[in-house]
Amino acid sequence: MKPIDMIATDINCEDLGLSRLCLMENAGKSLSDEVAKLSTFTFSKPVKIAIFTGSGGNGGDGFVAARHLLNRGFEVDIFMLADFNNIKSSDAKTNALILKNMSPCFSRLAIHYIEDANDLNYTEIAKSNSFSEYIIIDAILGTGIKGKLRNKIKKTIEIINNSNALKIAVDIPSGMDSETGEIHDMAIKPNYTITFHKIKSGVKKAGEDFVGGIITSDIGIPIEAEIFVGKGDLQRLKKRDENSHKGNNGKILIVGGNGDYVGAPSIAGLSALSVGVDLVYIYTSRVNVSVIKSYSPDFIVKSHEGEYLTLSALDDILAIADNVDAVLLGPGAGLMNETGKLFNILVSKIKKPIVLDADALKSVDLNLIKNREDIIITPHLNEFKSFFSNIIEDTSILDKNLDNLSYMEIHDKIAIFQEITKNIKGTVVLKGKYDLIFNKNNLRINKTGNPGMTVGGTGDSLGGVALALLSQGLNTYDAGALATYINGKAGDFAQDKYGNGFRASTLSEFLGKIIVDI
Repeated sequence: MKPIDMIATDINCEDLGLSRLCLMENAGKSLSDEVAKLSTFTFSKPVKIAIFTGSGGNGGDGFVAARHLLNRGFEVDIFMLADFNNIKSSDAKTNALILKNMSPCFSRLAIHYIEDANDLNYTEIAKSNSFSEYIIIDAILGTGIKGKLRNKIKKTIEIINNSNALKIAVDIPSGMDSETGEIHDMAIKPNYTITFHKIKSGVKKAGEDFVGGIITSDIGIPIEAEIFVGKGDLQRLKKRDENSHKGNNGKILIVGGNGDYVGAPSIAGLSALSVGVDLVYIYTSRVNVSVIKSYSPDFIVKSHEGEYLTLSALDDILAIADNVDAVLLGPGAGLMNETGKLFNILVSKIKKPIVLDADALKSVDLNLIKNREDIIITPHLNEFKSFFSNIIEDTSILDKNLDNLSYMEIHDKIAIFQEITKNIKGTVVLKGKYDLIFNKNNLRINKTGNPGMTVGGTGDSLGGVALALLSQGLNTYDAGALATYINGKAGDFAQDKYGNGFRASTLSEFLGKIIVDI
């Protein structure tokens, strides 16, 4: 499991009502259970426990484990590399304070704060016994650690690695890249790594020589926290570099609009801007230019003669596409035969990530896009059935509302969708009361949104959000899933403020706020 997936899943538990404090308690208890087993199997006499903690959630797991190990009768020494005031995780700080309150009355608990690499007490303890009668628990660093380590942490790792203790790493050995398994500076060399929920990708890639025996503990995370898109998935967004300049945070092209439908590409563009892209190009028919510019002076509008898009626009569109990060085809384009031919050529020639929406879904040949991993399609149910018409044999169960189905019927319906969508390598976002996001054998479900979003244009907004996320570096699966969550959440805020009378263009008012607030 990738670290970012674990972080998102951890936070998404809160959307289900399962607090991260509860998960930390479960993790610490599981850790203490495994340590007690290893103590029994490995040593012929009682041993002490030395727990090294950092400032994050990993340290919090160590604090909880300490409490449970004390209850089992162990003597516990805690070596804190961050004092109470510098613990970043609020849940870890809660558990550290519990131990601090316990320590005056608990003779088997000693808490040491390691101020710097030359701390006398710290080095003397290491010299006196090399921890030979200890089990050492490494709860120093968690995920997201790369590059050079601070001197205090390096000294700690040296002392632990040089000791004769049984060494246990929590989730991943401190100093190891949790995604790749690489060691950029130095890392703990444990006898065992106890990982929670699922094995992290770095642990799996590094191999036994670097992580020891792997023990996986269940800490009560429900599968729904992985399947349902939630606020944890916002962690996938790239942080905006303070030194970035115009264009570094996404350049997009939207191709659409005709004489009758001019609002669709504008709504998509507004939503993309609100999610944080730097430059929005809209290519449309000449008759639409003034109206689209009236939506926002930030749009860079390009056009050609006529009331709808024709093959004469091909070279202009390809030239712009070469200079952007992602392209959206379809909003408000109409179903003219020549527009359809244009879109089929564009999906064959554009080498940037593409979102297909609205009228493009009714025009583009499935065979042209099925082998592209860098594509998102965003149909509602009728568009889905039309797009995959050559594959679908029986649509009767697909037309049934999920709310009216039994668990097994829901499972069967989703299985049919997955069987159909596995024919393409990209991501399919099936819009509905519950948005279903498919990518090969993977599935996510989004529950945000409300009946007020049946107003025209909310799908165009979704396309713009997905396009923005693609341009900012997300893969199609993460971009498609997160776009449904953000767009639906904006709809929920819009309904709270305006009732069912809100407009699709109103969604852009809330999109940026969602990302900042959550």
